[in-house]
Amino acid sequence: MKQLLTACLLLVGMATAAAQGPSISLDKDVHDYGTITQGADGGCQFTVTNDGTDPLIISRCKGSCGCTVPKCDKDPIMPGATSVINVRYDTKRIGPINKSVTITSNASNEPTKVIRIKGKVEAGDAGSTGGAPVKPASGGAPLNKQ
Repeated sequence: MKQLLTACLLLVGMATAAAQGPSISLDKDVHDYGTITQGADGGCQFTVTNDGTDPLIISRCKGSCGCTVPKCDKDPIMPGATSVINVRYDTKRIGPINKSVTITSNASNEPTKVIRIKGKVEAGDAGSTGGAPVKPASGGAPLNKQ
């Protein structure tokens, strides 16, 4: 019985030692915009918490395409502290949203963490041009003034 108890204590000790260092957790893995109108605010936030024992450093945040732009604070996140990752999606594009942001950090539990945004952008009105610029009508040929 003593040997079993000793073995269990060793396993718990090893698990605790493995949990040392910075540890990343987020308030959510997916942000769902639902259905939004073209040109609407495409911003959202993810809250990062350092559940570890050492400072967490986010070295990189990268969107899956140019329409998804994340902004991460590069300052160390102290144990027990939080930080915010702001993500902006370009809502000029009509259609489904299914994009990801890859977070790279020194976390011992997940050095690379992927979060997602999803939803659907619908056209704002019947006169919409789908986000394409509209060239104003010409007033005719330029006049030659002498």
